[in-house]
Amino acid sequence: MSGRLSGKVAVITGAASGIGAAVAGLFAREGATVVGIDLQPSGPGNVEMLQGDIIDAAAMAGRVDHILARHGRIDVLVNNAGGDVFCDPLALADAQWRHCFALNLEGAWQLCRAVLPGMVAQQGGAIVNIASVHGHKIIPGAFPYPVAKHALIGLTRSLGIEYAAHGIRVNSISPGLILVPRIEAWFEREPGAREKQTALLPPRRIGTPEEVAYTALFLASDEARFINATDILIDGGRSQVYHD
Repeated sequence: MSGRLSGKVAVITGAASGIGAAVAGLFAREGATVVGIDLQPSGPGNVEMLQGDIIDAAAMAGRVDHILARHGRIDVLVNNAGGDVFCDPLALADAQWRHCFALNLEGAWQLCRAVLPGMVAQQGGAIVNIASVHGHKIIPGAFPYPVAKHALIGLTRSLGIEYAAHGIRVNSISPGLILVPRIEAWFEREPGAREKQTALLPPRRIGTPEEVAYTALFLASDEARFINATDILIDGGRSQVYHD
């Protein structure tokens, strides 16, 4: 590897599996000291893991304090943790609405709020939020998840502008269909779903967590030092195609 993150300390949420694990492992191979935060206690072998729930603001502040005490700084934050909440709008319970936003928006904000003072003090840092193609296109039957992901992209742009003069960049990535464990489980439950979804994608294949991780690596690195308040779609072009 080229050491594109050499000397940097990176925090990755949802680092135990899927996109988060791919990001954490790649960042470590590129020279970063990586700390993962996840409900699960184990992750990639070259990553220090801390257990915690991103929707617990006090716990996240404590994890950040621990990382700062141990490593002295945080240069990169990747807010990857999140989850699907799909429901008929008229059947949606208030608790489901709150859970969707806690998991897919507020958790990211709590981590941003915890790391930003240190980034301001050191006059530099990069935050990468993992949004979704749902933050660009509305898929019927997926409410209220797209609402939260639209808001996460808005949070990204707003914070990017607020802190740009402090040398802090905030960008997001919007993955489309990616072969993470929950998608593999869906394909196992529904025969033919893999083939149907693959046929909808212009490259005729489904994306991998590693392809998302390499985009996160670029945005976290100094190579992207003039990219800020921007979202990058990683969906093979599907969202640009009109489907009947």
